[in-house]
Amino acid sequence: MSERVQKVLAARGLGSRREIEGWIERGEVQVNNRTARLGDTVDEHDTIRVRGRIIRRPEHRHRWIVYHKPVGEICSRSDPEGRRPVFASLPRLRGQRWVAVGRLDLNTSGLLLFTTDGELANCLMHPSHALEREYAVRVLGEVPEATREMLLEGVELEDGPAHFDALEDRGGDGANHWFHVVVTEGRNRLVRRLWDAVGVTVSRLIRVRYGPVVLGKGLKTGAVRDLEDREIAALYQAADLAVPDAVRVKRRGGPARSKPRARASAKGGPGLKARQARTDRGDAWTSSRPGKSSQGKPGRSGPEGGKRPGSGGRKPGGRRPR
Repeated sequence: MSERVQKVLAARGLGSRREIEGWIERGEVQVNNRTARLGDTVDEHDTIRVRGRIIRRPEHRHRWIVYHKPVGEICSRSDPEGRRPVFASLPRLRGQRWVAVGRLDLNTSGLLLFTTDGELANCLMHPSHALEREYAVRVLGEVPEATREMLLEGVELEDGPAHFDALEDRGGDGANHWFHVVVTEGRNRLVRRLWDAVGVTVSRLIRVRYGPVVLGKGLKTGAVRDLEDREIAALYQAADLAVPDAVRVKRRGGPARSKPRARASAKGGPGLKARQARTDRGDAWTSSRPGKSSQGKPGRSGPEGGKRPGSGGRKPGGRRPR
């Protein structure tokens, strides 16, 4: 079956489809010793070269990881100012290349997805899939009800109107207050710009979820973990791609595609609450909810608060009463 050359190269983990299209426009890609053009298709019998190097069929299984980005790292491979790139913290690869799914700005921490499957990365970032990005936001001062409604209804920015798809109050102490917000757009610094447009200062911003993958409480800042098979399958389904044969998942109806939720009220998003109820029943990797104590009193403020799921029950070493 013939496919466009940029799609084939992206699937082999050489880069995102957009990046490879730039290589083609600059004449850096050849097919059967002829300079490739945008729109060219290839099959398994064609020979592809990138900057003179023959690109062979992939010999390695694709990889998918989550990186907990710290503040101060950039999402580029190099920086003239000498700032540390996120790629310096990732596992080294042979014959493959990490492709980032989306970006985070210098002062934002949290979940970054990376994969060697460039086609998957391209689909996950494409606006047509409208994957949800959830952020924990710490702001200074109180946010009036009218301001929250405005953020849900829509605010005019310099590049067009935008809004939060969900906004939930998570409490706070003193001058600091936490919210969880959801957006389905990947516009640059969108969350910060929305808060700034209504006169609210963001003092901390953490991405806690991208589509079906949750950062969780177990991954320390600057650390990496491989995605579980069920998370990988959910990503491919969210991107409307076939799940790789190497991914083994127990089928219970299959992970659902992440779709935009109905707008939440300013007091809290029902979509967020239902999703958090599901994740609270899972393991520590899949829970980002601050949580409450068993007496219903608010737990420690911020995204790291709350009890570990499954912390109740009998004590270690104890016996079940007869």
